[in-house]
Amino acid sequence: MDELSTAPRFSRRFSLRPFRRRDADEMLAAVMASQKELNEWLPWAHLGYAKADAVNYIRDSMKSWREERAYDFAVRRLDEPERHLGNISVWFVSRSFKTGEIGYWVRTDETAQGIATEIAARALQIAFEELKMHRVILRIAIGNRASERVAEKLGFFREGILREEIKVRGKWLDHSVWGLLEHEYKKNRDRYQDLVGATDEIEKSS
Repeated sequence: MDELSTAPRFSRRFSLRPFRRRDADEMLAAVMASQKELNEWLPWAHLGYAKADAVNYIRDSMKSWREERAYDFAVRRLDEPERHLGNISVWFVSRSFKTGEIGYWVRTDETAQGIATEIAARALQIAFEELKMHRVILRIAIGNRASERVAEKLGFFREGILREEIKVRGKWLDHSVWGLLEHEYKKNRDRYQDLVGATDEIEKSS
């Protein structure tokens, strides 16, 4: 498979681009604004999260991209490119069977604006159109209803439960698994494009 281009991708309101070293301060600010919520669901979002953690994440993200292990994108508004809104990532679970996964988070003071749905739809385009995946999954902690609504809006099918899959703050969390197949994506391609919006002119001018 050819290396995924590091060019930024766009949706109607947002840019998705690989991380840069200078993103550490803005990423830290976004995590700090969301710490209570992130801490409940994500092992890395501990209460002692500091700039060093953001720096390490960005370094590992850049390395993962070079090694084609995972593709992490920083999410920014088109009209406010310096403010970090969150992350979204696409990676292969199995290259042999063309199965991938998408993960994301959006800062707490920017939720309930359709950001996760819009950027996840854009990530699906990357997964199916650029990386040629056959199946894409989401893993969502039981109780995280906001992420379940994103999966439902995007047409994912709830496939089952992974019991006590991840330990967060000393507590084992069950996760639901949601899947979308290539033919299901293609059948609803126009729907995803509507969620993403027209991006041709944005990409030409970038």
